[in-house]
Amino acid sequence: MPHADSLILTLVGGFVLAFVFGMAANRLKLSPLVGYLVAGIVVGPHTAGFVADTELAPQLAEIGVILLMFGVGLHFSPADLMKVRKVAVPGALVQIGAATALGWALGRLLGMGDLEAALMGFALSVASTVVLLRALEERRQVKGEIGGIAVGWLIVEDLVIVIALVMLPLLIVQPGQALGAAELAKSIGWTLGKVAVFVGAMLFIGPRVLPWVLVRIAHTKSRELFTLGVLAIALGIAWVAYAMFHSFALGAFLAGLVLNSSPLGHNAAERSLPLRDAFAVLFFVSVGMLFDPSILVREPLTVLGILGIVIVGKALAALAITFAFKLDKPTSLTIAASLAQIGEFSFILAALGVSLGALSQQTHDLILAAALLSISLNPFVFALTDRLGGKPKPPAPPTAQPVKLIDVV
Repeated sequence: MPHADSLILTLVGGFVLAFVFGMAANRLKLSPLVGYLVAGIVVGPHTAGFVADTELAPQLAEIGVILLMFGVGLHFSPADLMKVRKVAVPGALVQIGAATALGWALGRLLGMGDLEAALMGFALSVASTVVLLRALEERRQVKGEIGGIAVGWLIVEDLVIVIALVMLPLLIVQPGQALGAAELAKSIGWTLGKVAVFVGAMLFIGPRVLPWVLVRIAHTKSRELFTLGVLAIALGIAWVAYAMFHSFALGAFLAGLVLNSSPLGHNAAERSLPLRDAFAVLFFVSVGMLFDPSILVREPLTVLGILGIVIVGKALAALAITFAFKLDKPTSLTIAASLAQIGEFSFILAALGVSLGALSQQTHDLILAAALLSISLNPFVFALTDRLGGKPKPPAPPTAQPVKLIDVV
């Protein structure tokens, strides 16, 4: 492929096929994410026909990750999380631990080392925020108690992932490069110190500077400049975070979190939404390009085992937690169904594991196969939970008041 047109061909192939397969998935009552992943498989190197630029696509996907995390920060509400903290915080942490343990146990049975098995389990523990929000929106449950707990649960998982993306490069080193206990503790302490300074500066200086910048840009009354300003803030802060501790995710999340508290936060979210959606599509397409679909034929039982952890194991763990907190049956079943899938952050963790040499390409493909199948099956999981009593009963109509007859004199 000529270098001069590789970007254009990658964008055209990615967007056109993502639209076609996304529409097909939507007609089949599946998440469009399934279509985007299939589009990536079609243009990837593991299938015949046109092959997109496999070196350029991951860079475009990185922009998608930045904008996804920026969007998470823009929609993160500490006040909403505090309302459901008694359930969401321990629930998310226990569920992550349970899923990681199940993944580790299966990985050990498959002959993986402890590190690879644990990282696979950790990747399987994180549900997709995109899939969850779409399912709750279709059921009109985003604003209710069920939606509040489910979204708060996912927010805690997202925060854990942000921390993991910063810490994993320190904890996972190449063979022959292992650090001593003192050196490792020093490296972790230094990184955590930089993270603390960065977060403190963002939370202290950011609310005083970034809203002021947005107001000044808004006074120009130029939609283009406002959109560019929002993107410049998101990408710029993400780059600073990457330069300090090799994590685009934390900087983008904090940028969104600061702007969310500003008077123009809602406008910032609206302006960034189209580009966020576009690059998120490219992110899923690039993930599909890295997936070798032959794993479904070569390792069908292993795929089923991993899928069982995602759908059955995580759902049962969520049910046990919610029942322990004495939530009602519809709420417990809905949260369990919401978490019975994995998505974008599992892809990010899997890619990071491969780049660090902690995951093999086969394990990466197994995680992607479980994600693709779990997202496809999630509507059927919700349908099953509805049959088991997961759908809240509609409120009873108000009783008619007896009409009093008044004599007119």
